[in-house]
Amino acid sequence: MATIVTRAGKGSALTHTEMDANFANLNTDKLESSAIGTSVQAYDADTAKTDVAQTFSVSQRGTLTTDNDGSFDMNVTNNYKCTPTGNFTLTFTNIVSQSGFILLVNTGGHTVSAAATTKVDANALATISTAGTYLVSYFSDGTNVYLTNSAVYA
Repeated sequence: MATIVTRAGKGSALTHTEMDANFANLNTDKLESSAIGTSVQAYDADTAKTDVAQTFSVSQRGTLTTDNDGSFDMNVTNNYKCTPTGNFTLTFTNIVSQSGFILLVNTGGHTVSAAATTKVDANALATISTAGTYLVSYFSDGTNVYLTNSAVYA
């Protein structure tokens, strides 16, 4: 921040040298327009903030990530499509508080088990281990991930 000498602070009129120094200090500390977007974030009314509550006037969409090994990285997205080629363990990595969906296309009827932090009813595991397409929803509290599933889709 620029140091400015004022008449009130000095108690008398400023000299030409003090006035020049004030202008030089202001010039040194001014915000250059070339700094916007590099060292200073530009104002953008369309930028979502992560530290305040917001209301959105248009739909916010996540991406669909294909992940066929049954291990879902929560840092990647909220929604997944999984077409396994063998038996697998439902696992979530980088667990954070979020929710989403997994479109499970288990055409081979591969056996599905659950990792210790993946909380799911044994009946649900038996259901989604049967050949078919299922929508699995999940909710995470930041420590564990809780799953529910649909019936088989035709």
